[in-house]
Amino acid sequence: MQHLALKLALATAILAACVTINVYFPAAAVEKAADQIIGDVIGKPAAAPLAPHAPTGKNLHDPGSNSLPARVIVLTIDRMLNTLMSNADAAAPDLEISTPTVRQITESMKSRHAQLTQYYDSGAIGYTADGMVDIRDANSITLAERNVVRTLLADENKDRAALYAEIARANGHPEWGADIKATFAKRWIANAKGGWYYNDGSGWKQK
Repeated sequence: MQHLALKLALATAILAACVTINVYFPAAAVEKAADQIIGDVIGKPAAAPLAPHAPTGKNLHDPGSNSLPARVIVLTIDRMLNTLMSNADAAAPDLEISTPTVRQITESMKSRHAQLTQYYDSGAIGYTADGMVDIRDANSITLAERNVVRTLLADENKDRAALYAEIARANGHPEWGADIKATFAKRWIANAKGGWYYNDGSGWKQK
């Protein structure tokens, strides 16, 4: 019994830690918010959300397990998991993306996007792995336009950095900034139009 109690205590600690991490950074809510904002900026319906990670490890409901302690552990862990996940769903924060600052930044990016579209379409610029925009092929931009494009990109990247920081701040977790930025980086690429370029860290690719 002492050995069983130790196993149950350990399982409880592990499950609680996993749920705590999930609640700490609401990845699904951030992905949804990113798709909403990006869709508004580029005028495109939100892309399909990222596929959930497939569960790994041994199935706890293994019919081959015949020992009574094992079945007791399975049932107990199931109950704990249901309770913990219910509590996690209740505690998960609603992501705030409607502050005046977020709206102002979004409108600024939306207005600028009309000027950037031709350069996305030509392959002159593309999305980067850190949620920003950069020049991919300077030769696709005329000499007369290069300074204009550089200014547009500098303003765009400034707005993007401010957007990620503001969402984190508005939700009371400035430490989320890096995770929000990483999530947006993936969603910009997911929402990109066919033919646009992106750099996922291993080089430029065309969607």
